[in-house]
Amino acid sequence: MLSRQIARQASRLSKPALVPRQALRAPFSTTRSVQALSEAEDPEMNGGYINPPRIKRQFRDPYGDWTYKQERRNFGEPLHEDEDEMGVFSLEEYTVMSGRMGVAMWTFFLGCVGALSFGVYATYPDRPSAPRTFEGGLEAELGGPGAPRAFKEGDEVFGVELRNA
Repeated sequence: MLSRQIARQASRLSKPALVPRQALRAPFSTTRSVQALSEAEDPEMNGGYINPPRIKRQFRDPYGDWTYKQERRNFGEPLHEDEDEMGVFSLEEYTVMSGRMGVAMWTFFLGCVGALSFGVYATYPDRPSAPRTFEGGLEAELGGPGAPRAFKEGDEVFGVELRNA
């Protein structure tokens, strides 16, 4: 019995009241009728929408008196067509360094690496040892004819003629 009463009350509450349809909507949510405008009347061809300047909200004063402080905008302010790109939560615009400064820094870095390489090359010591030579080149010991042989006296190694020491 009690469950029937609860069900009856719930069905009464779920029925909508007889209210005109326009009264249910908030005034700012009603849409205008779209009219076809010529290109002279609407140069941006966006239905006559007043498009604010293209300035990212990242550059607005964070301490200003905004209605929505996190998004840095006021109530009723028209939104840009590209609101998803202009908002605070879109990707930040990189303004730390110009392209010219980046090229200058890369040039300086590569110049330092080149100067260090040249300095090491110019001061690098010669080989501390000389290649060892054997009489006859150890041909038999290394596998006979056709095998790679060791250096013989008179061979040139690294531009130096070998002599028996």
